Order: sequence, then structure tokens, then C-alpha cells
Amino acid sequence: MAAAARAALPRPHLSLFSSSHRSPHLSLTPSSAPRLRSGAATSPALQQHHQVTTRLGDVIEAQQFDRDALNEIFEVAREMEAVERGSHGAPSRVLEGYLMATLFYEPSTRTRLSFEAAMRRLGGEVVTTENAREFSSAAKGETLEDTIRTVEGYSDIIVLRHFESGAARKAADTANIPVINAGDGPGQHPTQALLDVYTIKREIGTLDGIKLGLVGDLANGRTVRSLAYLIAKYQNIKIYFVSPDVVKMKDDIKNYLNSKGVEWEESSDLLEVASKCDVIYQTRIQKERFGERIDLYEAARGKYIVDKKVLDVLPKHAVIMHPLPRLDEVKDSYHRMRRMKEKTS
Repeated sequence: MAAAARAALPRPHLSLFSSSHRSPHLSLTPSSAPRLRSGAATSPALQQHHQVTTRLGDVIEAQQFDRDALNEIFEVAREMEAVERGSHGAPSRVLEGYLMATLFYEPSTRTRLSFEAAMRRLGGEVVTTENAREFSSAAKGETLEDTIRTVEGYSDIIVLRHFESGAARKAADTANIPVINAGDGPGQHPTQALLDVYTIKREIGTLDGIKLGLVGDLANGRTVRSLAYLIAKYQNIKIYFVSPDVVKMKDDIKNYLNSKGVEWEESSDLLEVASKCDVIYQTRIQKERFGERIDLYEAARGKYIVDKKVLDVLPKHAVIMHPLPRLDEVKDSYHRMRRMKEKTS
């Protein structure tokens, strides 16, 4: 009976957004969470963008978005800021009656909590497992496909984080309800990329013509991979890849950028790159991706760090972004250094 009732409900359509921490030079952008909505909109502006949200379905990879869809999503995102602040008055009930399952096979703080907070702010409910790799039937050998078939019987949408690249696509092919990729191993993190591009637009004022420096673990960093795919939708982009040799950007991204006519360059000089860029996107070296090769991890970490030297060469309008978690690749004294630069500018 419950399953039949769920099947009769209109499925929620997706409108993606997460707010950023604004600063003239620093944007620490925690992992993004989609704000979800059903067919009923909360304002005329949301109604205007119903067509694009009905096209989204699963959110699996950054390549699935075209530029028109991105523009419409960002318009909805601006509307959703008012919902998050509560400036619409009464709390939103737009997702009342819907249930979201957050199925996380990898540890997460920002991503899982931001998805769950978004769902609750819009009147929906959440069922969750924080470490499904260890504390679910996966520990007994259950396949991802069987887990998805079970979880979809309890929920209206699934948010999946998994340690294997391609797991989100496998889940989407299995499920009859929408699946959102909240990070699949070293594969992609498309909702983070949506947040990152939205943040760049807000901070810089434009997306066309920007110079973007991607720094750190580019081989294993799903956030930088998704961001590269997404920013390629815009015109006159140049991307600089700055990383230790052991974690250089993989050829699939380079080949994709070539196919889209996006200029890119590899560099070992962070200071030179920083002096040219509108955005420096700094990431941590991911120890968990090295397995037993701790020697390679130790050789890679600490090579590229945002410090006062980097700050001194940045264009005045430039921003530094980090998807978090942060280790030692952005110095703790950064905010103090930024204030010093502003006083002397």
C-alpha cells in the first residue's frame, strides 16, 4: 500500500543550490546540496524555471548540463537564497510529503549535512546512513544494485556518495527514482561543481573569459574534474593545472577540454599562475586515494600552499576557493594577510 501511494505521488524535480562564504579574496565553498522541489513552485520566478528542472532527472555528471540549463538553475538558486534565509515569511513546505535517502559509503560532514538540511528546510524528511560501507548490508556482501532497489522502496530520491568511480551511474541505471551523485570516488562531484561555478559568477561577476588555476590533487580530485567539465561550457576560458607529478590531471579531462576548444596549460609554478588568474581553486592532497603508497603521498603534500607570497601576486579582484576539508594547503593566517593587503592597496 505504501509503495503504491509513493508511486502515485509526482516525483520531485531538482533545483540545485548551496550558498557560499563570500569574501573579497577567499571563498571556502563547502560541498553543495541540491534544494529540491516538487511541481509546485514557491514564487513566480520558480514557476518560470519549472521547465528546466523537469528535465534534470538524475544528477550524475557535470557534462549533462548545458549553458542554458545552468543559467536557469542559477536563477532558481538566487530565489532559493531567500528561502534559506527565511525572508519569504513562513517556512517552506514545498517538499512536504517527500522523503530523501542519503546513502553515504564514504565519510562526509558538509555534503551529507547540507543535503539533509536543504531537504528539511523545504519541509521534506530524511532517512540516512553515514557510513554504509561499514554499517549497512554492504558489509555482508550486498551489491550496490540490491541496496538501491531496497532504498528506493523507502524514499522518493536518493543522494549517493560512494568510493567507486561510476557508482552513481550504476545506481541511476538501477533506480526508478532520481539519484544524485554526491561524489563517486575519484570520478565526479557535480553538485559541488554547480556550487563552484555559481560562486565564481557571484564573486567575479562573469564566467566567460576567466582564467582558472586548479591546484593540488588533480588526479584524484572529483571536485576539480567536475569543475573542469562544467566551466568548459563558457567562452574564452583558460585553465592552469598546478600539481605534483604523481597527481597530475588525467588525460580524459584534457581530451574533453581539447574537444571543446578550451585552452589549458600545465605548470609547476604556482606564483606565476596565481599572478594571471581570476580564480585559484586549491585542493588538498587526498591521502585516502594513495592506499599503501604513503611515500607518494608524503612526496606530494605540502608542495603547493596558498600563503602570503601567493596573496602578494594575486590580481586584486581574484578569489581563492577551496572545496574543503582543508589541511595545510591554505595557511591559517590567510585572513590576517588579506586584511593587511587591503590596508595597503
